[in-house]
Amino acid sequence: MTTTIRLTVAQALIRFLAAQYTERDGARQRLIDSCWGIFGHGNVAGLGQALVESGQGPDAPLPFHQGRNEQAMVHAAVGFARQRDRLSAQAVTTSIGPGATNLVTGAALATINRLPVLLLPGDTFATRPADPVLQQLEHPGAGDLSVNDTLRPVSRWFDRVHRPEALIPAALGAMRVLADPVETGAVTLALPQDVQVEAYDWPAAFFHERVWRVPRPGPDPDALAQAAAMVRAAHRPLLIAGGGVHHSAAQDALCALVDATGIPVATTQAGKGALRHDHPGEVGGVGHTGTAVANDLARTADLVIGVGTRFTDFTTASHTLFADPAVRFVHLNIASADAHKLSALPLVADARTGLRELSGALAGYRVEPSWERAYVAGKERWEAVVDAATAPRDDTGPPTQPQVLGALAATVGDEDVIINAAGSLPGDLHKLWRARSPRQYHLEYGYSCMGYEIPAAIGVALAAPERAVWALVGDGTYLMMPTEIVTAVQEDLPIKLVLIQNHGYASIGGLSQATGAERFGTDYRFRTADGAYHGAPLPVDLAANAASLGMTVLRAHSCQELREALAAAREARGPVAVYVETDPDSNAPDAQAWWDVPVAQVAGRPAAVGARAGYEREAAARRRYL
Repeated sequence: MTTTIRLTVAQALIRFLAAQYTERDGARQRLIDSCWGIFGHGNVAGLGQALVESGQGPDAPLPFHQGRNEQAMVHAAVGFARQRDRLSAQAVTTSIGPGATNLVTGAALATINRLPVLLLPGDTFATRPADPVLQQLEHPGAGDLSVNDTLRPVSRWFDRVHRPEALIPAALGAMRVLADPVETGAVTLALPQDVQVEAYDWPAAFFHERVWRVPRPGPDPDALAQAAAMVRAAHRPLLIAGGGVHHSAAQDALCALVDATGIPVATTQAGKGALRHDHPGEVGGVGHTGTAVANDLARTADLVIGVGTRFTDFTTASHTLFADPAVRFVHLNIASADAHKLSALPLVADARTGLRELSGALAGYRVEPSWERAYVAGKERWEAVVDAATAPRDDTGPPTQPQVLGALAATVGDEDVIINAAGSLPGDLHKLWRARSPRQYHLEYGYSCMGYEIPAAIGVALAAPERAVWALVGDGTYLMMPTEIVTAVQEDLPIKLVLIQNHGYASIGGLSQATGAERFGTDYRFRTADGAYHGAPLPVDLAANAASLGMTVLRAHSCQELREALAAAREARGPVAVYVETDPDSNAPDAQAWWDVPVAQVAGRPAAVGARAGYEREAAARRRYL
């Protein structure tokens, strides 16, 4: 006779999630580590009651974290999953209505970056006892539509649990996608509020421990042999390491390949740190925000080996960077769709397994000495550029943004984590930061979402409490989402916030100027008589705001004060912010490659006319890699 357990749908889901594990290389960990939540009428009596019923505390089946903003909770969960190499994730529960729609931005970020997060929004009544109910979206042509349907296009798996028994296939399908390194991303189980509290006799086997093994598939032997032949035939090979190197824990395999062959390695934003910065073969970031040496190598490379990268437009400089007429591509990626990009020879495989097998196939091979001399000399030249940009100024004036990064680099330990996502910082970091360990550099640049940094720092701190975690935030990003400072204070998480004030959207301001839009609407200033924002800077005290939310705040006005404040912040035991106003005349190196942002074809203002001429010159270099 089948044993059953009578529970509500919400209680059953909590018990099920607590029994799910991943396993890779013999190491096992919880698939769903914990649950973030903000409660409303759509989930308070269902999932809220179930979490209370299961018990809380460090030994709870599903520990709970209280959030302040639904989007931020997803960002925290994404930061957690990335730090855990996608092998462990967090759930996020919200009510129906604005709580659910606030998930959409975070879900898009998770799916674009291929990082797992489980979304559990409440939903309108399945039984429709009253129609419409509070926060129900009425559609004249679809009675079953709810606001949760906005999550469909940004989720890798979406299901609505209309009946209790439907939870079984829905939950199993959700776990399959979360644990799959190819399919993973945001997963949504929409839970009608009446179904959440409905009781059902569940088969006991539904709650048995279940292990989702994460495989390490190898490449096709014929494709591997062809790839090795292409490398041996190349005169100027370049390897580009993406985030897949980190997700696969393939850093040692990459280092072994480079040590044996001398092939230089450039990195995407997600791949930075795949090799330590002082490795002879590490040439820095590639693409629009990359280093001069990496981009010079990319322009002359006759073979590009991509490992775990999606080859976005920033990496390819909008298809202008790889300029050799005969350039060919080999893409090692666990996702077939990515492995086939740029008409590459696809090596569909786990990054670590694929790199090890490629190393074996290249036994005895080494790049030509002239190519090795070229990138070693280029790396030395670029290091001098970094030193000059990040060196502290001698006077008491405010530091430039690169000088802020120089002071931070002098403070952090090898195992510290720095987090950023948007604005002008990603470009400076990609070019100037010297990563000293695989997970030190945490840039979310798939979606480049303002507001990611502070909640992601919380997620990383939960995933790796032994590490010091730094969130680098400009004033524009800070004003988007400072709310989770309260969560860090509540949980006593010692995150360190570096708050940089430059009075506006610095990155978009520069782009606006370059494209003929004349920095319109990008400065945080009062209006002048002509109606433009050209007046004095707004008297906004972001340091006082952070302090009002419970953070200890240290203010710095010069390079020397900044170094002292950063050192104090690193030793702080609770959440702390270092506030610094930067010199607007940045000394950061210019972009090292183009990025396609279309410019008006017809305009009367000289700035736009000149920008269009420059755009047409750059766009002429675009090509199809066929």
